[in-house]
Amino acid sequence: MTNLKTLVAPVTARQEIKKSRFVAFAAPVADEAEAKEFIASHSDTTATHNCWAWHIGQSYRFSDDGEPGGTAGRPILQAIEGQGLDRVAVLVTRWFGGVLLGSGGLVRAYGGTAALALRGAETMELVETVPALIACPFGDLSLVQARLGALAGVEMQAPHFTASGAELPAAIPKAMVADVTRLVADLTSGRATLMEID
Repeated sequence: MTNLKTLVAPVTARQEIKKSRFVAFAAPVADEAEAKEFIASHSDTTATHNCWAWHIGQSYRFSDDGEPGGTAGRPILQAIEGQGLDRVAVLVTRWFGGVLLGSGGLVRAYGGTAALALRGAETMELVETVPALIACPFGDLSLVQARLGALAGVEMQAPHFTASGAELPAAIPKAMVADVTRLVADLTSGRATLMEID
């Protein structure tokens, strides 16, 4: 199985094809709401078309925004998938230049502009994480935070304090859960425990 990647930061690419201007905006997005917000905030009402696609996990959507069916949104989605990207939204805006491109020309223009932006983008690997809660006595909290904070891929949130210690929410790479569970137990002589949250 190929590991999926996402964009590190938003990117833009421009090209002119037979007097029509195409501008692609691409960005990492966490969920559908963020994808919709990105598309809405970057769409240009003065443009002829604002065509887009996003891919997040098993979900995806695309729009041809008035272009002939299958000539804009789907090629943008194929550019996202062709780069092995996930959690990405791409908007390609077109200003018509007076020359008709035909269906094949539109597919190449929209897909090509999206691919141009995505190929030039810096990416990072997506790592599947497991939400967890570490129950820890006060005396062990700083040690657990320091050691887990030094592990690549482990993300911790601020602790919630209880009468007997603290609960430390964390996101742990799936491949590391067993090792981190042992580490927490070993560091604290069994006083702290790690529980996966469903």
